[in-house]
Amino acid sequence: MSDESRGAEFLAGLVIGGLLGAAAALLLAPQPGEETRAELRDRGIELKERVIELSEEARRKAEELQAEGLAAVEEQKARVEEAIEEGKKAAANKKKELLEELEKESGKAKA
Repeated sequence: MSDESRGAEFLAGLVIGGLLGAAAALLLAPQPGEETRAELRDRGIELKERVIELSEEARRKAEELQAEGLAAVEEQKARVEEAIEEGKKAAANKKKELLEELEKESGKAKA
């Protein structure tokens, strides 16, 4: 689970870093200011769209992981309840055995 989120974080960082690097290159490139501003505006729009895409993808993935987590919790809850019931049955059986043994020993002591 954490490897997947690290991969998404890395990808987001890579995209954002690439866009920031491109913006820096445009600022340092020898071209007229108007062209640079237009290029920055276009790159800003692209960056905004990419951030929206990534956030929607992250939200969808988080919802999927939440659903998987809830299913796993329910499964574990069922297993724990089953184990508790088995423990109760085993304790009742052992109690019965011990009471029978105690009655046997009491009978021997009386005789």
